[in-house]
Amino acid sequence: MISIQTNLDSLIAQQNLSVNNQFQSNTIQQLTSGYRINSSADDAAGLSVANGYRNQIAELNQGVLNANQGVSQLQIIDGGLSNVSQMLDRLQTLATESASTTFTGNRQTLNTEYQGLLSEIGRQADNIGLGDNNAANATNLGVYIGGGQSSEANASVNVNLTGKSVSAIGLGLAGTSVLNTPQAILNTTAATQIAVGDTDTFIVATAAGEASPIKITGKATDTLQGQVAELNAQMTPLGITASLNNQGQLQLQSSNAFSVSGYSSTSNTGDLVLAGTAASTTNTVANTGLYNQTYAPVAGDTLTISVGSSTTQTITMTEGGTDSTPDQNMVNTVNQALQAAGITTVSAVLDESANTGTPGAGVYAGISLQGSTAFTVSGAQSDGTTPLVLGTTTSTPSTDNAPVGNWNTPTTAINAIAQAVQNLGQVQGVVGAGENTLNYAINLAQSQVTSFSAAQSQIRDANVAQQAANLTKAQVLQQASIAAMAQANQEPQAILTLLKG
Repeated sequence: MISIQTNLDSLIAQQNLSVNNQFQSNTIQQLTSGYRINSSADDAAGLSVANGYRNQIAELNQGVLNANQGVSQLQIIDGGLSNVSQMLDRLQTLATESASTTFTGNRQTLNTEYQGLLSEIGRQADNIGLGDNNAANATNLGVYIGGGQSSEANASVNVNLTGKSVSAIGLGLAGTSVLNTPQAILNTTAATQIAVGDTDTFIVATAAGEASPIKITGKATDTLQGQVAELNAQMTPLGITASLNNQGQLQLQSSNAFSVSGYSSTSNTGDLVLAGTAASTTNTVANTGLYNQTYAPVAGDTLTISVGSSTTQTITMTEGGTDSTPDQNMVNTVNQALQAAGITTVSAVLDESANTGTPGAGVYAGISLQGSTAFTVSGAQSDGTTPLVLGTTTSTPSTDNAPVGNWNTPTTAINAIAQAVQNLGQVQGVVGAGENTLNYAINLAQSQVTSFSAAQSQIRDANVAQQAANLTKAQVLQQASIAAMAQANQEPQAILTLLKG
């Protein structure tokens, strides 16, 4: 039927032109965006799968960054462990040097360096998070990488450093030294931490005189080991090493003569809080391992000290322990006379053990004569005839305050260092294995990123070659549709010929 009102051919041409325009538009969009799917309408099911792949790629990319950060952290720890290993080498050198009986140097000098290295090991252990005060890394370190079946399954790499301390305590070196004299134990009970706000005071006397009181005050952030380290830092310049032995007892060691008294500020009559339960008004120890004789001076006494068969020195005391003048004068009188006589193996120090007054008040009722070699003491009281009365006398090195069992010597230090090397090696093994595991995990994650990217590309990306051909097709169809529509629009003109008369 010929109709003026409805041009069916034109409508068909318009419809096909609209379809061809849409086809061309979609083709241009794919070519310019590079994606086959530009909206959910393009391929809803494919878009869901592709989005899943893209999400896993994002997770894995961040996982690779996490793993690289983990490797970097382990490398920092590894570098610190290498430093500790070098310090263990130096400790072994010092211990071996001191262990030789032919060593003629000053073992106290060796021990000062030895104790300094132990402190530095502790500082560096804290620095890398494997110490006693900062154990940030002494845990089961988990690095989330992804790529597993779920966040709980095969998605993380763990490096278990739980309890892997490389401080002197963690390596088993706490309390060791390279001195060849036993430690003196201030109290037979295990040490306890000083309470917050409480102060423990240590009165230290050496042949050079009485040092300023050492005060350790408990703080909220303290640990027992930290308080011992603080005490040791102040004792070391005096030639004394403070540490905890295997029984947890506070012990002091030196190759020189010393006496140390300690008391608590809690009541001023209780035992040293750091050393456990109360035992006496004031705990006092002398240098264990040296020949030791105590003496309560009285002005006018004559004191005769003999070393061997030929070296003898007679000293007249000019004051007594009850005088109000400084008690160090008694020590100075004896030490100056001994040095003048060439006696270098015997020294006198103030001895507070006989003090009946207030602990730490600086009143000493006696002196302690200590020597690294055997010596004898004799003499007469101030009347010139009555024999001199001596206190505790040991013809062999004293062990009254020595640790039970084997006390630390250069030989035991050598054995402890050898074990410390093995302990450190175990930690290094965990760290090294962790680095390798993370590197393998990085390789897998990067491989998965490549595979997921390829899978996503198959779904989401446009086929450029195909769409280029489609663009040509769309352009031809569009032009044909326009030309056909022009012809269809001319059809109503034929009706005019029917109306001509």
